[in-house]
Amino acid sequence: MCGIVAATAQREVSEILLEGLRRLEYRGYDSAGMAVLDDAGKLQLHKREGKVAEMEKAQQQAPILGHSGIAHTRWATHGKPTALNAHPHSSGDRAVIVHNGIIENHEALREELAAVGYVFQSETDSEVVAHLLHRNLVDGESLLGAMQETVARLEGAYSLAAMDTEHPGEIVATREGSPLVVGVGIGENFLASDSLALRQVTDRFIFLEEGDLVRITATSLEIFDRDKQQVERKSTRIASAVEVADRGDYDHFMMKEIFEQPRALADTFNTAPGIEIKDERFGQGAAAIFDRVTAVQIVACGTSYHSGMVARYWLEELAGIPCQVEVASEFRYRRRVQHPGTLLVMVSQSGETADTLAALRNVGKDEFVGSLVIANVDNSTLVRESDLVFLTRAGIEIGVASTKAFTTQLVAFLMLTVALGRRAALSESGQQKLTEALHVLPDYVNQTLQLDSAIEALSERFIPKHHALFLGRGIQYPIAMEGALKLKEISYIHAEAYPAGELKHGPLALVDDDMPVVAVAPNDELLEKLKSNLEEVRSRGGELYVFADKEASFPDTPRVHVLAMPSCPEVLMPIVYSVALQLLSYHVAVQKGTDVDKPRNLAKSVTVE
Repeated sequence: MCGIVAATAQREVSEILLEGLRRLEYRGYDSAGMAVLDDAGKLQLHKREGKVAEMEKAQQQAPILGHSGIAHTRWATHGKPTALNAHPHSSGDRAVIVHNGIIENHEALREELAAVGYVFQSETDSEVVAHLLHRNLVDGESLLGAMQETVARLEGAYSLAAMDTEHPGEIVATREGSPLVVGVGIGENFLASDSLALRQVTDRFIFLEEGDLVRITATSLEIFDRDKQQVERKSTRIASAVEVADRGDYDHFMMKEIFEQPRALADTFNTAPGIEIKDERFGQGAAAIFDRVTAVQIVACGTSYHSGMVARYWLEELAGIPCQVEVASEFRYRRRVQHPGTLLVMVSQSGETADTLAALRNVGKDEFVGSLVIANVDNSTLVRESDLVFLTRAGIEIGVASTKAFTTQLVAFLMLTVALGRRAALSESGQQKLTEALHVLPDYVNQTLQLDSAIEALSERFIPKHHALFLGRGIQYPIAMEGALKLKEISYIHAEAYPAGELKHGPLALVDDDMPVVAVAPNDELLEKLKSNLEEVRSRGGELYVFADKEASFPDTPRVHVLAMPSCPEVLMPIVYSVALQLLSYHVAVQKGTDVDKPRNLAKSVTVE
């Protein structure tokens, strides 16, 4: 969730570090810092609470310059977001470190280190690493050896990068449960928690494996495994090295990404008319695994969990395949009884989600017939460790509240429904119908985007509200959940979602004239039942905001505000309606003046448990 950037080069590196931090801003953070060793081996340090812009001001006022350095953006876990708690952390006049993750045994280590005279300046768990490293350096270890001895004492998940004033030009780093990538240059080498941070300086990357430890200088690169044996790891060229996130003419990345969805959906589907969806789209060997599948277990977190809940309806109703969906942080810790022939499907925008990754690593050897990851980031850890992979083509998503990553996940699940369904209950005509629907999906999303002004006008009514209730039935219930999540994420309005049929079982007690109730009301077989549920709200003074098919005949009255949605194939309704709810949450957040792209307390990529 935090961000690491490190560089050692034959040129000055401070601007490289700052640019790397700028490119990691989308991940979410509350403080930032940078440490540079100057030509004399003297440590120079800037740490600031707030945005990277504060670091830029510090650098302008008092430049710190050198040929090697480490930098960090922090998302607070242990200790408040203050300059004192910001990284890098140093010890004595030698060791300086940055850390992503959580050191679970930090309290015991803190007591041990304090007992031998180390004084702690911060509230963080990370500072123990700096002092452990310092103690090993003082004992005569090389920087590499000191880091190896240090990580042997650590419990938890981490990626670490460190420098020593007595080893100028050298940086060591390691990973265990948290991503770290090496950027390979000519006369310079780099480290980062995300390759995006380094694409302005290199297009060659080495993705470290669990337990790897790397030592870099400007002209050398050595990697050691957890057994301290030197190893070779293949490098990968990422062609989009100069790709830069740009808002263009939009006020926020989130709005840009909402409007990029027609393109992203078409790129993700990427199947010519009349051509069937090939098993190979899911990876080499997919056909052999799919032939054995009799059930599906989906594991995900947050928005990705909602996409899995939608997929359950498609897989069971259309393909005739039993499907279970579970939050990864629960799945990984419970004793399971798995149906024979089950395919494990993990969904993660970043491919680095800690709980989802742990779920994959914790399954039994013969518990599943195979594993499939649906992710938006190639070469991410989940992508590298899964049997099969479906890469969505959403492109870089900067806004913390996921939009195009979510809808492209739904496209991936519809394609999986076809691939598995043709082996089960999905007829050839059913396959063709779904494929044709996917071809026209971008058109229906474009029609929904044309409702932007009407949705913006509707959003003004939410400005004074503090709570909202979202309702849906059937496959639209998880879409209501996603709509509620978006609203709470970026506008800070407390929002909850319920199946509309559950109103009488508790939520109806919340309804009054100050509680907006948002209903997802496509023209499907549950429409009439939903209308009855909404009458229960209206008769109790509730104010309704109904996103309804234009042919659903919903009356627009003073307390029932209807947004007429385009009529579309039923299988596409979850995707089309989710786009409208994204626009609603966006405009409410703008009206309330929140930080739309980087909402408080949240991070884009959740790489800690």
